[in-house]
Amino acid sequence: MLQTEKQYIQWQENETLRNAVWLSESNHMPPTRIVLVDDTTTADDAYRLACEGTSLLWRGDFHNARQLLQALGRRIDRTNERSELRKIKKAANKPNAASVKGIPNLFHQQRQLQAQRSRILSRLLLELDVNYVSQLRRAPDVSAACTAAFGPLDKAMDTSCVLSFRDLQGALGAAGWREKGVPIDSLGLSIFPHYGVFAPTRHEYVQLLLDAPLPASHDVAYDIGTGTGLLAIILAQRGVPQVIATDLNPRALACANENFTRLELPTVQLQQADLYPTDAPLANLIVCNPPWLPAKPSSSLEYAVYDAKSAMLRGVLQGAKQHLAEHGELWLIMSDLAEHLQLRTRDELLKLFVDAGLAVKYRLDTQPKHGRSQDDSDPLHVARSAEVTSLWCLTLI
Repeated sequence: MLQTEKQYIQWQENETLRNAVWLSESNHMPPTRIVLVDDTTTADDAYRLACEGTSLLWRGDFHNARQLLQALGRRIDRTNERSELRKIKKAANKPNAASVKGIPNLFHQQRQLQAQRSRILSRLLLELDVNYVSQLRRAPDVSAACTAAFGPLDKAMDTSCVLSFRDLQGALGAAGWREKGVPIDSLGLSIFPHYGVFAPTRHEYVQLLLDAPLPASHDVAYDIGTGTGLLAIILAQRGVPQVIATDLNPRALACANENFTRLELPTVQLQQADLYPTDAPLANLIVCNPPWLPAKPSSSLEYAVYDAKSAMLRGVLQGAKQHLAEHGELWLIMSDLAEHLQLRTRDELLKLFVDAGLAVKYRLDTQPKHGRSQDDSDPLHVARSAEVTSLWCLTLI
């Protein structure tokens, strides 16, 4: 569990003051107003309470809690359709200059609605004991998934925990991905993501890494922000003798290590580092797939998608001059979605290259193949359908 300090919540139940550890991977604050709800609670009443900021501690049948969560989601979506989301979709589909200029606002408005939706749904809570066991009727065994996701609870405290049903669903979903893996067809293997590590469900860029010609000298390569380890695995499979993969997230390091071990890749080394490794030889090749959108993450789970003020991108570019060997190359995997959303221009991106002392040697492009690029009901469909993912090969000036 990434939380450094335990937080606790309290509620009244059967004339007794109850206490529990608060778990939230979405960085939601501990609830201050908690009511007990069960199978007799209507979805309309639950929705009204959740919208008012009251958290709902479930005491009914486990599977009915899932149905209630779905009912809450439908009510949120209907409300959004009648109000802000309809405005967003209407504006996004207008083929005129005014609507194009308003795309950044549409993006931020949609994020606000998504955050509001998450807050409301996260107010449906479950209690688990110190072993992550639920006492609800028909509750499945979630202990292994929760331990893998959140870490073991302190059994000496003999205190239960309370978490949102959505966080529990996230832990169960991650356990499923970790068990069955994400197939990477072009490599003929699967990657096994951990909870809190971005799963490579979009991997059209894999072919770009396979197609890009390796530098004439490629004895040492870095994979910056390795995540699941996918890019490092590609480099190792292409015959790079020494690959150093870095990440700051302990979960990512554990995940990448598991994937390297499964594939028996002794040439790949892992190092916990903020971007570049320390005490390492200069690299002939540096690869990085940074978060593509320059916006502020709202939770730890969004750090793989959003890069506030392009901090990671700038750090990778600025550090390349110090870590690249002579005639070395930096392969930067970037989508241009930020440009279509008018969050960053192409000129601004190119200026970042120049300011870091880098020149573009070549660029390989590919079209998106993921489902959202084909979903015309998405308010930002125009931007997503125009997206191009590129491998920028950069060299020192």
